[in-house]
Amino acid sequence: MIMKKILMTFILGLSVLVSNAQIAAENAKFLDNTYVTINGGVATPLAFDAVFPVNPTAGIAIGKWLTSEYGVELEGTAWFGSHVYGGTNARTNYNFNGSFNAVRGTYIGVNGLINLANLLNGYNGAPRAFEVNTLVGIGWVHGFRPNFGDRYNNHLGAKTGLDFAFNLGNKKAHTISFRPAVLWNLSQPGTRVGSLAFNKQGAQLYLGLGYTYHFKTSNGTHAFKTYDVGAMIGEIDRLNSELAKKPKEVEIIKQIETVKTVKDIIQKQFVVQFAQNSSVLSDEAKDILDSVKGRVTVIAYASPEGTKEYNQMLSEKRAAVITDYLNRRDVKVISYRGLGCINETSNRIGIIEFVAE
Repeated sequence: MIMKKILMTFILGLSVLVSNAQIAAENAKFLDNTYVTINGGVATPLAFDAVFPVNPTAGIAIGKWLTSEYGVELEGTAWFGSHVYGGTNARTNYNFNGSFNAVRGTYIGVNGLINLANLLNGYNGAPRAFEVNTLVGIGWVHGFRPNFGDRYNNHLGAKTGLDFAFNLGNKKAHTISFRPAVLWNLSQPGTRVGSLAFNKQGAQLYLGLGYTYHFKTSNGTHAFKTYDVGAMIGEIDRLNSELAKKPKEVEIIKQIETVKTVKDIIQKQFVVQFAQNSSVLSDEAKDILDSVKGRVTVIAYASPEGTKEYNQMLSEKRAAVITDYLNRRDVKVISYRGLGCINETSNRIGIIEFVAE
């Protein structure tokens, strides 16, 4: 009896989890959600034994967000400022004057990133105006020292830091970020032992600013796109129910029979959003419609704020606006119609679906 209760509780909890997992992300292509970051700032030893003068830094990173929560990037950074002063080199007792080079050191590494906002609060279909990312990486540190015979200039390095990102514009294609970080020298610089150590000796505190450009993806935006799977399933159930009551709706029958799974919907449909009480296509909607080709049908809806008559008129106007835009692009629209507000979950959307040749 107890085992039966435990099993029923487990099944109930599992069903709750499944029912709440209603948002699905699209399957991104290989080059989707890639970006390039250019950054600059200053660095100083983490031990704070010689803070000034601080060293200018500059770097570049190329990365890709694998999901809306996790990403990876390849980074290259350089520290500037001479190691050499007029006088005696303490390590070699060799007298010299002047500077051999302007670069103190370089770091090349691979970093993993976590978007804390999306990880903790979920991804809502578009980047937030402000986000915080964590960064952890490993790589190679090379120091440029005044003694040309110094063989101990290459070290195993690691990097930990934060990225306070401000995403700009409606499309969130540009990001300005404040990027504090620590570059760790894991092989104890200044010793000839070569053992690994994770401490502040040889570590650099980095404070900088970065500019990131997010390349346009195959979905027409500069980020991941999500689909409300729960709403799609609900729409399928509603159409099936309506179909049972209205067998003469042959057009709807064809649409339902071509959709076998939610995955098919995501691959065969384009969804555009309208502002409340509006039939004007936004720039994002136009970007989506620009990728539509072939023969399609158009269905538009309205949200439940207005009267039944007004919602019907508004949905028909939205369907006509979409059709007119597609016709100007030589896309063949087989049929279009407005369905008004179907129920309380109805939304301000237009659905464009491919029709088989």
